[in-house]
Amino acid sequence: MEMKQRLSKNLVLFLSCTTFLGILIADDSGQPNILWVNSEDNGAQWLSCYGSPNAKTPNLDKLAAEGFRYTHCYSNSAVCAPTRTTWITGVHAISMGTQPMRSRYAIPHERIPYWPDQLPAVGYVATNFGGKNDFNIGSRPDGDTWKAAKGAKEWEKLKDQQPFVAFKTIGTSHESAPFPSKNRGFTDKDAHKMVLHPYHPDLQPVRSTYSKYAQAMHKMDREFGELFAELEAQGLRDSTIVIYCSDHGGILPRSKRFLYTSGTHCPLIIHIPEKWKHLWPAKSPGMTVDRLVSFIDMPKTVLSLAGADIPDSMQGTIFLGEHAEPEPAYHFSYRGRADKAVDMVRGIRTKRYLYIKNYMPWAPHGQFLPYMWAMEATPAWHQHFKRGKCTSVQARFFQPRQVEEFYDQENDYHNINNLIEVTEHQEIIARLRKELRRYQLTNYDSGFLPEQMRRARAEKHNLTIYEMVRRPDLYPLEQYLDYTDMLLEQNADNLPRLIEDTTSRDEAIRFWAVCGLAYLGKNAKSAAVAIEKATEDESIEVQIMAHYAHAKTQGTTLEVMKNYKKILVQAPKSGDSGYSSFVRTLNNLLKEN
Repeated sequence: MEMKQRLSKNLVLFLSCTTFLGILIADDSGQPNILWVNSEDNGAQWLSCYGSPNAKTPNLDKLAAEGFRYTHCYSNSAVCAPTRTTWITGVHAISMGTQPMRSRYAIPHERIPYWPDQLPAVGYVATNFGGKNDFNIGSRPDGDTWKAAKGAKEWEKLKDQQPFVAFKTIGTSHESAPFPSKNRGFTDKDAHKMVLHPYHPDLQPVRSTYSKYAQAMHKMDREFGELFAELEAQGLRDSTIVIYCSDHGGILPRSKRFLYTSGTHCPLIIHIPEKWKHLWPAKSPGMTVDRLVSFIDMPKTVLSLAGADIPDSMQGTIFLGEHAEPEPAYHFSYRGRADKAVDMVRGIRTKRYLYIKNYMPWAPHGQFLPYMWAMEATPAWHQHFKRGKCTSVQARFFQPRQVEEFYDQENDYHNINNLIEVTEHQEIIARLRKELRRYQLTNYDSGFLPEQMRRARAEKHNLTIYEMVRRPDLYPLEQYLDYTDMLLEQNADNLPRLIEDTTSRDEAIRFWAVCGLAYLGKNAKSAAVAIEKATEDESIEVQIMAHYAHAKTQGTTLEVMKNYKKILVQAPKSGDSGYSSFVRTLNNLLKEN
């Protein structure tokens, strides 16, 4: 009996040691799960752990206390669908021509795989836990993204499919949250407590929108807390890296869609379990990380953490883990057509300074956009402006822009003091101008053809836009950069050249020449004949811009608005991506004037 007891104890000890050794081996060689959670439309300034005076986000605050909070994370696109284009491909939206909202232009999928495509080869499954895709890319169904590495959408099933990468979207904080038409139960009960941004007028509808959105943020935070609690309940907390971020800033007017800090500065909080402490980006949890991170970096970083191959097409930088790459000095951002509002803006920033270039300065930031007008704050602000009651800072949103803007974020987080003319900053401004041009060239900025012209030129040569803009014979980008710089000088000495170029063989030059004439306004009155001929150009977008130029140079606003109505009647029904959006944009500008 004593012999049996000794054997039994030895067997238990052997099995315990073997089990413990097995755990050690699994911990040492295992692959982490990754849960990537994004909430829609909220900038960093709407989380209390980032100093929000309005919103309370205790669950995300706790994540930051137990993880690592990044202080300089920025969206490249400042709006949802182009951001998701960049996230799924690791390629800048402007590098593929997918920067306009709801455009879904084709890309060469054989050259640009999605990051989930890379995971099966290293034993991972991938799943879209929240169901939202919205990649803004044609020629491949969004749902196909997850087929190659398909994981379950329920925790109990997913934990049997480890290792996994789960992508989850929380939509509660979306821009539509405070819309009166949505009636989501958020109220203005805290309106009197709200701390307003310095560019917003102190109006009850503005305060009401703040109050409702602060409540939406609190609800979003609660939903994140429930998600994290379920992860823990399933025993997955200690084996899962959790990445939380938003998709861009928001949601009040002058945030989402705009390249200011309010539109691009995003929360990024990462929780890394103790067993993978060698991946920690700082000495211990609870610390902040001041590395400059762009959303273009996310796909490469996720693949690197999973040990997967990174496609050559990806343009970002690995910012976390054993294979982290050197920190970039700059963040690159861009704005194209947002829903029905046509625009073209580029930006580049360091951790401290932000430089913005407006390629269509005749249009104010606050041009009419139906979706943005659906919240109480925007029409109230606009009416306040029209009544002449705004301060100079508040009025600027609805006025034509300067071509260049430059801000010292360290002293001006809200970007209200444009320092572009200040002598002491000229050296850094010159450097940022140079770097912006370098980024535009390196990433093949596709925005120098208007949207329909861009699509048609690619189709004419049986190419995707991605491929077309990499052909200097089809897309001479350096020439376009130089030409737009010239017209943005708004110098009447350039008038003869602009008139001559309305008959250029290159339709893009004809388009920008007419833009230059419009920008000169009454100083281009002598260009009437050239402009009238341009209204019959073979390119519809040259025609549309020429009508606008006629109104601005000849004072024929009412006549041009009648012509725009005729053009809209004939316009094909192709959603926001058709040329009707361009007509409506210019027509709205004329209405405001």
